[in-house]
Amino acid sequence: MTAPALVRLGSEIVEFAADGGDAPLTWGQRAIWRITRWLDDGDPYFNMTWVLPVVGKPDLPAVLRALTTLINRYESLRTTIRPAAGATGGDADPGAPPDDFVQRIAARGRLTVDVFDAAGGRPREVAAAVAAELAAKGFDYGGELPVRCAVVTADGRPRALAFALSHLAVDAGALDVMAAQWRLLLTGERLPPVAWQPRDQAAHEQSAAGRARGERTLHHWSSVLREVPATLFDHPPGTPEDPRFVRIGMESAAVAAATETLAARWSISTTSVLLSAAAVLLTTVTGRRKAVMQFIVGNRHDARLRDMVGTAVQDGLFTLELPDGTFADAARTGHRQALITYRHAHYEPYAMMRLRDEAGPADLSAYFNDVRTVPTWPNRPRGEPAELTGRTRTFFVGAWSEVDAKVFFATGPATHTCQLYLLTDTAYLPRPAAYEMLRGVETLLVRSVTEDVPLDRLREICLPRVCPPENRSPGARGRGDLALAIEKEPT
Repeated sequence: MTAPALVRLGSEIVEFAADGGDAPLTWGQRAIWRITRWLDDGDPYFNMTWVLPVVGKPDLPAVLRALTTLINRYESLRTTIRPAAGATGGDADPGAPPDDFVQRIAARGRLTVDVFDAAGGRPREVAAAVAAELAAKGFDYGGELPVRCAVVTADGRPRALAFALSHLAVDAGALDVMAAQWRLLLTGERLPPVAWQPRDQAAHEQSAAGRARGERTLHHWSSVLREVPATLFDHPPGTPEDPRFVRIGMESAAVAAATETLAARWSISTTSVLLSAAAVLLTTVTGRRKAVMQFIVGNRHDARLRDMVGTAVQDGLFTLELPDGTFADAARTGHRQALITYRHAHYEPYAMMRLRDEAGPADLSAYFNDVRTVPTWPNRPRGEPAELTGRTRTFFVGAWSEVDAKVFFATGPATHTCQLYLLTDTAYLPRPAAYEMLRGVETLLVRSVTEDVPLDRLREICLPRVCPPENRSPGARGRGDLALAIEKEPT
């Protein structure tokens, strides 16, 4: 999409002053920090974009005052990651001990905020384009505030703020917390002090109670890892695309409608419906009876973390052994397994890596991430799921040379349709088969609204064009286990 023409009006300086200091990294920060160390300096992969509307008619000084209050309130927006005094690990060393680094909360500082005019465009769309530009360059985690911001004006007054933020500072839950307070900040209303900051969380995690909880999680993972196969796919890799990893997407109001119906019918969450659908189709393409996926957990069911502005997200370990019966049986089982996963997704990540090394080979390269902030799709079109399938579209998102996943399902934040994405390693799951898997999720959920879908007929019903291993044509053998009877890419 071509970015809107921007008219830069100038820049403003926001000066902040609040409590500062050093503290250990939280487990959530350590989880993100560890994987950022595998990226090149300046890589923007872990940047987040965000747009805040400016409601009412505040002028620019009022908006900047609200922004200053936001930065003063939340320590994570003033935090850099620095080597601790006497640290021995190198800054670029992925295996450097986590205690070699600290979170440094700035007590004072300045943030430059550019001001743009929307130039006839829609302010929020212009702000989204500005946010994408701000996020196109990686953060200097040790020397730069983890937030970049610009104001977009129209008709002489502010209409939206564009942000780029480091994932070390915030996650989706943190954005929700700040968004809920933004309207009040614009009016100048005084808010109660923040009850729980990341350095409070770090102190709790290093307490006896925090360490005990982490140990319980490690014990749970240890018992589950023994049952994880050494490889997700039994067959050797085929010839991949270049770049090797592709991400495709689907927008389906039919999936949204069906998921809401099934969740209500089975008294489970919409997340569990989507997660279970992804898991059972994963078993279909791998030929296994058990799905093992890293399920990304927000970790905000703890009351103290619910309103914390920071990053609390960590990987949980979700398993689903296919029952004998229908998808309804699998979804109910999946919901119970998801609850177990939620309870065991808070741990010290470096200790977890040591545990995984000790446990031996275990392929945890399948993922699921539900990034939605509301449990339903309140703005979706009305109608029966089967009637809405004609609106579904699939599309190509992008390609990468290296990703730590063979299969990665994720939702999008839209409230008018279900956005479902699938990233695959094309050496194991070719691009056409990946499109079939997304369409297979839709078929499975829509069919389940009107009939019980037997699990032993999943391939026939949901993936009819994906050839099972025993039926591959000779020409498909060099491409790995999965091929399509029809190689044409969907549009």
